Amino acid sequence: MMTGQPRFRELSAEQEFALGRAIRAAEERALAALSDVACVREILSRVPSGRYRTRAGVVENLEEAVQLAWEVSRQDPEIRDAARDALAHWNEADGLRWKLAMSQQRIAFHEARRLSSRMMDRADLTQEGYVGLLRAAKRFDADRGLRFSTYSRWWVRAQMTRSIDQNGRVVRLPGAAVEQLRNLRKAQRDHESGGSDWTVAELAREAGVEKERAEFLLSRGDAISLDEPVEDSARARPLSLVLADEQAIDPLSDSIERQETTKALRAVLDLNDRQRFVVTTRFGLNGDQPKSLAEVGRLMSLSRERVRQLEKEALRLLRDHAGIRESA
Repeated sequence: MMTGQPRFRELSAEQEFALGRAIRAAEERALAALSDVACVREILSRVPSGRYRTRAGVVENLEEAVQLAWEVSRQDPEIRDAARDALAHWNEADGLRWKLAMSQQRIAFHEARRLSSRMMDRADLTQEGYVGLLRAAKRFDADRGLRFSTYSRWWVRAQMTRSIDQNGRVVRLPGAAVEQLRNLRKAQRDHESGGSDWTVAELAREAGVEKERAEFLLSRGDAISLDEPVEDSARARPLSLVLADEQAIDPLSDSIERQETTKALRAVLDLNDRQRFVVTTRFGLNGDQPKSLAEVGRLMSLSRERVRQLEKEALRLLRDHAGIRESA
C-alpha cells in the first residue's frame, strides 16, 4: 500500500487529451475485432439505460462482450483469433486507463487527508480514491475538452464518501439505505437552516420514503461508537471508559480463574495429609488468613525447617500434577 508521494508523473492537458484519444482508439480496435462475432452482437447493440446512457455504458458493454468472446473462443476455434485480438486491444486500453488514473494520485492523497477520520483512516481512503480514479478513467471523454484532473476529482470524492457511508459507521447500511438517509439528513438540514420545526413524516415525504422507513434509518444513523471521544481535547477519553463499571467482574477472567482454582484444588486433594495441611494453611485455602512457616510448625508440632521441606515437596508435586500441566 502506497503512503508516500505519488510515483506516477502528472500529465499536462495535452498529454491527458492524447492519452484519452489513445484509449478510445484501442477500444475501437477491440470493437472492430468483434464485428463478425455473432455471440456478442446482442451485447454490443444493447442501448444503455438510465444513468449508464453515457460513454460509460458503451464501455461496460464492450468489456462484457470481450470477456464473453474470450470464454466462447475456448470451445469455438473459429472466433479464437478475433477474440484474442479484441482482448489484446482491450488490455491495451486498460493499461492506458491505469496510466491516466495514476497520473492524478495526488488527488486521492489530498482528498483522503481532508476526509480521513477515526472511522476511516487516510490509507484506506487513499485506496478508495484510486478506485474512483479508475472509474473516472473509464468514463473520461477527451472530446469534451474537460481535463481529466478536473473530471476525476468528483469521482474520487464520490468514491470516498460512499465508502465512508458504507464502512465508516458503527451500523453498516446498504447502498440504497445510505442514499435515503442522506436525503433525509439533507431535508433535516434544510428545515434547521430555515429555522423551522420538522417531523419525521415531513422529512419522509420530502425524501420520498415511508415514515416507518425514515424512523428506522434515522435511528440507525444516530448510532454512537463506544470509541467515540466524549470531549474535544488532546486527552479525551472514549465513551467506553466513561460508561465502564470499574467494579464489575470481567466474565472471561472470572471464568478462567474459577477453572484454574478448581484444577488446583483437585491437585491438592492428591497430596498426603501433612502436605495438604501445610499447603492449605500456608496459602489460606481453607478460608483463613495465610500463616507463616513458624505458625504452621506450631500447629503441627514441627520445626520451621521441616514445614518448609513439606511445602517444597507439596509444591513440586502440584507442578507435576497433570491438571496443572494442561492449564499451563
